[in-house]
Amino acid sequence: MAHVSVSDIAAEMIILLQRLIAIPSFSREETATADLLQSCLSGRGILSQRKGNNVWARNKLFSAGKKTLLLNSHHDTVKPNKGYTRDPFSAQIIDDRLYGLGSNDAGGSLVSLLGVFLHYYDRADLPFNIIYAATAEEEISGTGGVESIIEHLIPIDLVIVGEPTLMQMAVAERGLLVLDCTAHGIAGHAARREGVNAIYKAIQDIDWFRTYQFDKVSPWLGEVSMNVTTINAGSAHNQVPPLCTFTVDIRLNDCYTHAEVLELIRNHVSCDIRERSTRIKASFIPVDHPMPEVARQLGIKLYGSPTTSDMALMPWPSIKMGPGHSARSHSADEYILIQEINEGVSGYITLLDQYFSKA
Repeated sequence: MAHVSVSDIAAEMIILLQRLIAIPSFSREETATADLLQSCLSGRGILSQRKGNNVWARNKLFSAGKKTLLLNSHHDTVKPNKGYTRDPFSAQIIDDRLYGLGSNDAGGSLVSLLGVFLHYYDRADLPFNIIYAATAEEEISGTGGVESIIEHLIPIDLVIVGEPTLMQMAVAERGLLVLDCTAHGIAGHAARREGVNAIYKAIQDIDWFRTYQFDKVSPWLGEVSMNVTTINAGSAHNQVPPLCTFTVDIRLNDCYTHAEVLELIRNHVSCDIRERSTRIKASFIPVDHPMPEVARQLGIKLYGSPTTSDMALMPWPSIKMGPGHSARSHSADEYILIQEINEGVSGYITLLDQYFSKA
């Protein structure tokens, strides 16, 4: 592949992002954007692989004897919220802003990482293999996304997950555990003070969730947080309710596994507990991994992310980093700055050049 300047690659990627924005790609409905990404790769003579709506490709001189870096971001989007004043698929550029659904989350990262992959694609001096993977179903943590292709990617030594972080580096990310809880009572007539009120039993457990503090505090993610977010009980004003159900949203730090948190909770509350899923694990890169140190040397801010991404579904050391601002994600009239994409491509390359030089 002929040498192309970083600025020219970024310009190509901006055009590609406009084309992607113009195609609706809601979670589980990403076929057309997967087609476009495959076409983009094949148009450059790059062989890609596909499973469902996940598309990935390897660098030209991929070697089994080298470590492998995975560049990953997602091409699915949420549905536009009702606050939009612009066509979410128009992909207009106005005053350095590229507007459109998925422009910021995570289109900017998706195309910037592709540009980085193209930059390194046929380099013979790389100490690492590079895989680029554009994956599906991230917005719904679907099983048809990156999880479904892990067996086709291994072994991986490091992952850069592209999400809007202002090109700061998230070295850890909270896990998620959602509990459906049921407090059991005995039905009775309120006037006769019969029965056992399930609401009162639930209150005791809810108060425990509200006040309990976990012992282990993460240097990056802080404390485990628990919030009761929904509650439902009763069907008539004069009936003592026999059931009270409530939901607890728990954000784990990297000090606890789901199993440890569940065991502790069951030892302290009396309600029945059913966990919805234990797939979204807290994730982090080991403290002795060279990537965070390279970032520090380049003046890149390191932090622990309170939000989840596909980073939680990968069994490899990973960081989350990309152009754009998380606050714009899922917002009305979503946009990304053209300058952010330029800085995304150049920033990733600067980071990896430094990282490769230490390999």
